[in-house]
Amino acid sequence: MPKNPKQKQKLLYIMKFFMEKTDDDYGVTVADIIDYLEEYGITAERKSIYSDIECLRDFGFDIVKTKVGKISLFSLVSRDFSLEEIKLLIDAVQSSKFITLKKSRELIHKIERLTSENQAKELHRQVIVANRVKNSNENIYRNIDNINRAINNKKKIGFYYTQWAVMRSGAKKVVKVRRHDGMRYLLTPKALTWDDENYYLIAYDKEADLLKHFRVDKMEDITVEEERADSAKAVDKFDLAVYTKQVFGMYGGETVSVKLRFDDSLIGVVVDRFSDKVFIQPHNDGTFTVGTEVMLSPQFYGWLFSFGDKVKVLSPKAAKDGFTAYLDSVIKQYEAR
Repeated sequence: MPKNPKQKQKLLYIMKFFMEKTDDDYGVTVADIIDYLEEYGITAERKSIYSDIECLRDFGFDIVKTKVGKISLFSLVSRDFSLEEIKLLIDAVQSSKFITLKKSRELIHKIERLTSENQAKELHRQVIVANRVKNSNENIYRNIDNINRAINNKKKIGFYYTQWAVMRSGAKKVVKVRRHDGMRYLLTPKALTWDDENYYLIAYDKEADLLKHFRVDKMEDITVEEERADSAKAVDKFDLAVYTKQVFGMYGGETVSVKLRFDDSLIGVVVDRFSDKVFIQPHNDGTFTVGTEVMLSPQFYGWLFSFGDKVKVLSPKAAKDGFTAYLDSVIKQYEAR
């Protein structure tokens, strides 16, 4: 009778068994391993199992032996990801609006394989994705892959950009339409960034000589073009860390140096937004001033507005005038007509 070809894979099956069935709280006996191997037609003696366990330990697997009475249990107690890290990854997938419900479930299932089946059951009880607001664009992975390839190969990308529109007639009242009458964009991709639970592309528009933002889930038919990426000062000196501190809500605008006065109670908000490296000047009246660069936009003014009288724009005049105009436009919505 021919020998089972899987016999040569014996060590691999033992490794798989430890990864699936054991952890800090669950161990297996040598008899359990032998029974598991027999399910695949692999025969093994107790002595050879001990030898295989030592081989796995020498390779780097943290397999420990514990005694429960007269029974010896073996467990794989450390992995590439701890249970806390896996929980963090699952939370990130669950809370990501740009990942569709279907993709979220697929990703979470794959992440759960990073730990034992017993711990995966504990994780699965915490998984709640059905009622989250999720994107419906199933091409999000392909979009990200195309953008990354273009960035790495220094190529331009082509795409259509969409937006939601209200329809006054027809069965559907909300539909997705292509912006600018279906114009196809041809831009130099610079970076992908995460903001407010959405993925954004930061790209250089040579014609406008500006860096612009695009929500990746609203991009359609993305292609990597043969045309080389444009080189410009805005692109070559681009610093993502600096850029993301200047922009609010991924809404572009004119970058200016502003001076703001805040109440001391907002120091945490300022540090969260601009980091603890931002220039701060304390005052004796319970306030402090901040000097930093930001992009003037409705999102920036809305951010200031949320703090009421605990913030004041000191300079420049363009920022003061812009904020005043923003406040006036809000007041007009409530004026008697």
